[in-house]
Amino acid sequence: MEADYKQKVTMDPSGFVLLADYIPGIIQEIRYYTTYNFIGDRIDGYEEPCALLTIEAARALKQVSYELNAQGYRLKIFDAYRPARAVRHFVLWGIEDLDLRMKPFFYPDLDKEELFDKGYIAKMSSHSRGSAVDLTLLEMATGKEVDMGSPFDLFSEVSHPDYTGITPEQYDNRMLLRKTMVRNGFQPIGCEWWHFSLKDEPYPDTYFEFPVSSEYLKRQ
Repeated sequence: MEADYKQKVTMDPSGFVLLADYIPGIIQEIRYYTTYNFIGDRIDGYEEPCALLTIEAARALKQVSYELNAQGYRLKIFDAYRPARAVRHFVLWGIEDLDLRMKPFFYPDLDKEELFDKGYIAKMSSHSRGSAVDLTLLEMATGKEVDMGSPFDLFSEVSHPDYTGITPEQYDNRMLLRKTMVRNGFQPIGCEWWHFSLKDEPYPDTYFEFPVSSEYLKRQ
């Protein structure tokens, strides 16, 4: 779990871009806009199913996209910028909400409090600083997601990037994504193969509150 530290909170989206406008051909499945996520409701702050990132993170991800396109893959985005209010939604759900309806699908072997203790959910998320992204690969030839050995947001040991109880092909797929992201300036975490954040993020001490909305971005 990310450490709590002094933070600045702002509604200013001027350093952000709409990812679909910046990276041609990117696929988006913004899970927290839908009800198919570990809570089972649309998450606070997700007003449109679109991905936003800081311009610096978008530039780096664009290079990742170029490299993987040349190898026959497209990027599929599950989440990018996440408003601080969405993280508060996660935390309140973890503390107060007794609803376990999505447990069989997303955390079958863990209690809710363990999701925080084991680092799957952070009380202060790098996503809210605008330079983190959750993603996978899509095969251009088949139009199908690459087999990574576990689905997005499965909170389990099997989702750890270095987990060895998967097939060699699944492990190689994880490493292809990981190595390409790292080569282009992103850093991984130890418990989720899909999560990366820009190493030299532009707003390391700032957490953003504005909604996930292309209209909000255009109005500023």
